[in-house]
Amino acid sequence: MNTQDADQAPAPKPSLLSALTVYGERRSLIMLALGFASGLPNLLIFDTLSAWLRESGLSLQVISIFSLATLAYSMKLLWAPLVDRTKIPWLTDRLGHRRSWMLVAQAAVMIGLWLVAGGDPVRNLGMMALLAVLVAFAGATQDIVIDAWRIEAAGETHQGALAAAYQWGYRIAIIVAGAVPLILAQQYSWNVSYLVMAALMLIGVAGVLGAPREAQHIVRAINLEGVPSRPGLELPEWLARLSLVVAGAIVLGSGLAGSADILAQGLSAVGQAGAGESLVGAWTSRPWGVFLQVGAVLVGGGLIVLAAFPIPGFRTRPGIYLSAALFDPFIDFFERYHGTAALILALICLYRLADFVLNIMTPFYLDLGFTLVEIAEVRKVFGVAMSMLGVFLGGLAVARFGLLRALLIGAFAGPLSNLVFAWLAIEGAWLPALFIAIGVDNVAGGFAGTCLIAYMSSLTGQGFTATQYAVFSSFYSLPGKLLASQSGRIVESTAAAAEAGGMLGALRGLFAGLPPEAYAGAMEKSGVSPAALGTGYVLFFVYSALLGIVGIILAFMVLARQKPLAPVVQPPEAAAGETSMSSPSP
Repeated sequence: MNTQDADQAPAPKPSLLSALTVYGERRSLIMLALGFASGLPNLLIFDTLSAWLRESGLSLQVISIFSLATLAYSMKLLWAPLVDRTKIPWLTDRLGHRRSWMLVAQAAVMIGLWLVAGGDPVRNLGMMALLAVLVAFAGATQDIVIDAWRIEAAGETHQGALAAAYQWGYRIAIIVAGAVPLILAQQYSWNVSYLVMAALMLIGVAGVLGAPREAQHIVRAINLEGVPSRPGLELPEWLARLSLVVAGAIVLGSGLAGSADILAQGLSAVGQAGAGESLVGAWTSRPWGVFLQVGAVLVGGGLIVLAAFPIPGFRTRPGIYLSAALFDPFIDFFERYHGTAALILALICLYRLADFVLNIMTPFYLDLGFTLVEIAEVRKVFGVAMSMLGVFLGGLAVARFGLLRALLIGAFAGPLSNLVFAWLAIEGAWLPALFIAIGVDNVAGGFAGTCLIAYMSSLTGQGFTATQYAVFSSFYSLPGKLLASQSGRIVESTAAAAEAGGMLGALRGLFAGLPPEAYAGAMEKSGVSPAALGTGYVLFFVYSALLGIVGIILAFMVLARQKPLAPVVQPPEAAAGETSMSSPSP
């Protein structure tokens, strides 16, 4: 999926109607079903299961331990090379590499949910925990394969629509998994509830069986020539290397997930419960806890690299295999994008920086004077609808304007939408203004997110699709997490500066006509006047928009260096392929 290798002459830009037809294609409908199957197990384990446990009388401390199962989603990049390289006996020959893996992962999710449905958290808590881990591991594996199939089953111009369809399906599943089990548990029982959820995974199975087979899968060979098999020496080496991988995975996953609970449990197991509690407190403290999390990512990654590093001067099969599995995807990426790889990685990490720093929005709405009910209705109902609209428009833009041009539009959309919040900060608790601000922001976020997913998908190479995309999607938000840790500090420090007078103090006049409920608790919460706190918010949103300039500049640089892929609606060879998709070969 290398956009640099696209040397074909640009095709005419398709009409709006032609671009819209991509959403009616079979691949998009299949992706909707697969997105639903992807979203269902995540929320069932991460959130809904906690309601069952609490209703069964379990303590919050026990319930919080169950959330560790979802670390599998943060660590999935570690076994993505296995998914790229390993065939499923019998199934792979009949369904293809990706579809066979999807089917196995979905079967594991269904069996896990079915067994959870038959369990009792009071009598069999340990078994329930193991089943939660199984479902999370299978769900994360399913995510790896669905992403790989999406990338390999369609060209770049279809990636936007497929990414949009995936997000629609995923968000529908989040709504279903968050509401339907609670209703069924109220009417019948939690056991019936999870049994129905297991049955709903058949939607994903139907998507797999109806999906076209991806292009011929290539497994990159690992050169073991001249390295004799030494079982007696290899077994302890495998154990040592895999122990380092597991340790690194736990530290890495704790950093990516922002949770030190599993590390605290380990410390508690060796008699250091107090140290574990201190670690959890430091891990989640503001604003410096995020630096611990990023440090954990670096340390965990370093342990994994060490585990895969060959022994100098002595070639062994475990060292060769692990180093090839881990390092070859990176080598492939840097070779294909020689001279631009660092620029591309910078774009991925900084593209949505302006969005990621907006982690103080609920306090902002409350400070303005909106009620919790108003915030919930606008954000969770209207906001979700606007986000799905943005996702749709992002996929449409990729199909109509081409991937890189759509990516550039998305780079502008995020920062500009942040300025609407600066306007909201001045307007106060006016409900129509909240609708406008959240609507604009969610449309822009959905648009930019879809374009970024499509772009990351286009960067993967044959044989490494699952691994490379898992790496991109795991690390793209790290810089944003770092800067987001300082958001509250920036608001309050600029508010204090405005309170002291000077240039910033002059901006307090913008808030002279605000109703009394706006920023009413400013003095109590932040030690400044309402007008000064409003000034702090306005300057913060301007700052967040300025951060987006970095992404815009990088997008222009990438657009200049990479050959833009022309938006092709249906060339003859693609049309033939689409026809064959109506009856995919098993």
